Amino acid sequence: MTDRELDAAGITDPSLRAAYHHCRALNARHGKTYFLATRLLPVERRPAVHALYGFARWADDIVDSLDPGAGAEVRARALSRFQGELEEGLRRGSSGEPVVHALADTARRYAIDHAHFRDFMTAMRSDLVVTAYPTYADLRAYMQGSAAVIGLEMLPVLGTVVPREEAAPYAAALGVAFQLSNFLRDVGEDLDRGRVYLPADLLAGHGVDRELLVQSRATGLPDRRITAALKEFEALTRGVYRAAVPGIELLEPVARPCIRAATVLYGGILDTVARDGYSVLHRRSVVPRRRRAVVAVDGLARVAAAGLCARAGLGHRPPVFAHPLTAAEPSSPMAVRPAVEAA
Repeated sequence: MTDRELDAAGITDPSLRAAYHHCRALNARHGKTYFLATRLLPVERRPAVHALYGFARWADDIVDSLDPGAGAEVRARALSRFQGELEEGLRRGSSGEPVVHALADTARRYAIDHAHFRDFMTAMRSDLVVTAYPTYADLRAYMQGSAAVIGLEMLPVLGTVVPREEAAPYAAALGVAFQLSNFLRDVGEDLDRGRVYLPADLLAGHGVDRELLVQSRATGLPDRRITAALKEFEALTRGVYRAAVPGIELLEPVARPCIRAATVLYGGILDTVARDGYSVLHRRSVVPRRRRAVVAVDGLARVAAAGLCARAGLGHRPPVFAHPLTAAEPSSPMAVRPAVEAA
């Protein structure tokens, strides 16, 4: 299937094909939700998504999956080497490092702004030294580089039915929503790495601090204060999804099933966390396979429908929506508390 994707994309150079193969393997092994959604894209666009995933995965692995005994200095040097290879590869349009080789080719093919990759690297470097975020505004500043740029990198690959700048805020917001979902799911694992991504003021509003999180993680005992804070973070995340989802209709019809499926699957993390009683400090919540299968089947049906519309020459210009960063997203975590208390 990979060869079919590469053939459809017009990628013929053997070394470049090998580089894309490598990125696809990373996506299939580590990004199961992302990979499933990617399968709903037209075949010729899939290699680019694999390359973008491979880039993000490699940088993230340096930060989180390097030898646990490696200190911040070792990780920082590894990131610096990676960034050097990245800059050189983007400048030359090729690289001896497979991930950079594929990424440079994708960036060229789709005219992706190189600043997005640099912003992502800046966020990865901050993970080496920043272990907490005082406010949601501080967290959002971090996520501009770690999550929003992922949506912006994807946008040229997906294509839009409006000028790209109109769709960009929605794409950025959806990237943020996906990462917020992961933060909620991974609270316990992140705490083991010494990081707390839930804003300190949100936690404090429920009488929670890092010490209480560590204690609950160690004892395995639930705490109603922690549960209340997690519910508020969930409500905040759902607000970001509500703001971002209208942007799906701004994408080319053939790309919508992929992003709609990804949105349902990542949003399903929130449902699973709630179903599991907000026990994320003690175990990881996983979207059931049956749910994944249902979403995949629905996505395939939508792909078929989009293909029929494309062949019939039907077009559609979507309505104008409010800006996603002002329509539904709270300016601070505290703004969603009334909704949590009413739930």
